[in-house]
Amino acid sequence: MVLRVARRSESKIFSNTHEVHVKQIRATVHSVPPASSCKELHDKHNLRVNKAYVLQTGSGKIPVYCHMTSQFIGACGGGGWTLVMKIDGHKLTFHYNSPLWTNKNEFNRPGGKTGFDFQETKLPTYWNAPFSKICLGMKIGHQIKFMVVNRHANSLYSLIADGRYRRTSLGRNTWKTLIGPQASLQTNCNKEGFNAAGSAQGSSKARIGFLGNNENDCVTPDSRIGFGTGGYYDDSNTCGNEAVNHPSSDNGSKHIKAMGYILVQ
Repeated sequence: MVLRVARRSESKIFSNTHEVHVKQIRATVHSVPPASSCKELHDKHNLRVNKAYVLQTGSGKIPVYCHMTSQFIGACGGGGWTLVMKIDGHKLTFHYNSPLWTNKNEFNRPGGKTGFDFQETKLPTYWNAPFSKICLGMKIGHQIKFMVVNRHANSLYSLIADGRYRRTSLGRNTWKTLIGPQASLQTNCNKEGFNAAGSAQGSSKARIGFLGNNENDCVTPDSRIGFGTGGYYDDSNTCGNEAVNHPSSDNGSKHIKAMGYILVQ
């Protein structure tokens, strides 16, 4: 009888302690005010779970996927990344010519609450989130690879919407890491950055990416790796790698459509 009473007493103590612990966790979660970015939540509130958090944007309070750890994000590392866009290279939603690159209209907000899946999205963070770094990722099958662009800007919209070309200096080999060993680019042109496009109508172009050409110019580039792409060779490939069947393509002809992810910090 004494043993049973003791066990009941221990059980009650454990139950009460567990309940208090759960209440403390809930209180902590609810006490965290909406932040303007995932990095703010990471740095100020020590949050380390990869999931959607409520952010305070110019468009109001919205749930946004935050990647808080270095897990699954390769070269980008941790520190609190704010999701901006997810692009399916098989679809024309975010083709280079889509108005979604030049307007402040969101697309499929629910898709912005999840991580590296196959849901396309464009969040108000496209025009509301200032940053000093961009994390770019591409998923091909079960493979997912990332790279970092160090760039200060008021928003991704401010770098892209006006259509002006803005150069980056990462190099072709860095861009090819997004695709992996199967990546292919022509050896000339080597134009990279934001709103990269050949000067001839119908040539390859990318809202964010790298262009290659066989001629020693950027008039008619026939290869690319990028996000928000279009033009020759396959205009329907809006995210991934295109390389024409020509000796100038350093790894042969490629038509690789990827799922693309854009986050900022």
